[in-house]
Amino acid sequence: MTTPRKTAVVTGASRGIGRALALSFIQAGYDVWALARSADALQWLQREAGDALRPLAVDVANEAAVLEACRTVLQAGAPYVLVNNAGISHSAPLTKTSTEDLHRVMAVNVTAPYLFCRELIPAMISAGGGRIINIGSTASVHGAKYTSAYCASKHALLGITRALAVEYARKGITVNQVNPGWVETDMFANAVGTIAQTTGRSPDQAREALASMNAMGRIIRPDEVAALCVFLASDAAGGVTGAAYAMDGGELS
Repeated sequence: MTTPRKTAVVTGASRGIGRALALSFIQAGYDVWALARSADALQWLQREAGDALRPLAVDVANEAAVLEACRTVLQAGAPYVLVNNAGISHSAPLTKTSTEDLHRVMAVNVTAPYLFCRELIPAMISAGGGRIINIGSTASVHGAKYTSAYCASKHALLGITRALAVEYARKGITVNQVNPGWVETDMFANAVGTIAQTTGRSPDQAREALASMNAMGRIIRPDEVAALCVFLASDAAGGVTGAAYAMDGGELS
């Protein structure tokens, strides 16, 4: 008798860490609901990933869209893994960060993961259990200037992770968080561009400056983050919950 394939839900799946997550979970034998704003980007990902990938265009900043996406997922059955990866950043001094900026960051980085957990966890419990993995940041555990909105959102996400880990610890659900440092993503490329533009450094010099922030002196790869998440979804990690894993090259050591 063939064992049914487990299903994972990955938000922000069309690029960067999310893309690596989708491909890594498929390689590990999962069917993957890949959620992202761009339907076109998801189609390109599906061409690469094959039939195991289920593309679902959704703007996670829109509560109604998130709830509809959850209904679509649950119509096909409860997932075993939820990876809340979608996130946005905002860099500005406090006095130049508007209330709208704060709300926009919180909607994607905090409210969306909260809603996905609230809507999917009951079905996961009914199906026998599952894994929640939240993608945070080194900004989840320390402060940095000009990132008050982003830092607040990632601290809040860690609070959700720890609270739900305790709440569901005896119901077959583990809840953990991975906190990357600088990763080779569009967010990193944007940071390099900003540094180059504002300081007069070359892009290579800007990259080196960011890489030098961690002990290894290098930028983390998206597949490295994905590999840790696949482990956290495995049977071997069944006793791990409420944990926050740094994937930062020793930046916060």
